[in-house]
Amino acid sequence: MMIVRSIQELSKKRFKITLENGLSFVLYKGELSSYDIRVDNEIKEDHYTEIVEKVLPKRAKLRAMNLLKLRPYTVKGLRDKLSDGGYPEFIIDIAIGYVSSYGYLDDRKYASQYIYTYRSRKNRKKIINDLLLKGVPKSIIMEALDEEPEGEMKEAEEEQIKKFLTKKGFYDNQLSYEEKAKLSASLYRKGFDPSLIGKYINLT
Repeated sequence: MMIVRSIQELSKKRFKITLENGLSFVLYKGELSSYDIRVDNEIKEDHYTEIVEKVLPKRAKLRAMNLLKLRPYTVKGLRDKLSDGGYPEFIIDIAIGYVSSYGYLDDRKYASQYIYTYRSRKNRKKIINDLLLKGVPKSIIMEALDEEPEGEMKEAEEEQIKKFLTKKGFYDNQLSYEEKAKLSASLYRKGFDPSLIGKYINLT
């Protein structure tokens, strides 16, 4: 039995319906009347089938497509966005599968684009951490990094180190050992490779 246990108003037009089995989804105000959805009332089987097999999947697919038109998403990012919209997990799976089948959602492509965009501003460690936080699997991140032209990531990191040191006046003043050690530690905390740091800051 599909008994409605609660109807929560999210806005003047959107309502969150929670069923007896714990399943929840969002419908528009007019649909509450169309499907005769009321608290403690049972949803007719054909109405329930239409909602979960036609209405919600179609709406979730369209929502996913519209989101991807605005900017790229990782699988996790899009899944979280759809979840925020009140779509049940199994409906989100359908939408994710749909956009993925057309190549609109691809973590591998997302990782490559992210690396290309940020490699001149972020070091390798920072890029990896950022992509992990966005839900991209580490294996995919490493594959994307391995496909970067040999030496370009290293050269980009060196440029970032040089800019940082110039900004700190490293090339304009004679710094003490303690000052150089402080700069070195700062670069290390930012995730730069110790061997690259040592190339520009000699602590011996």
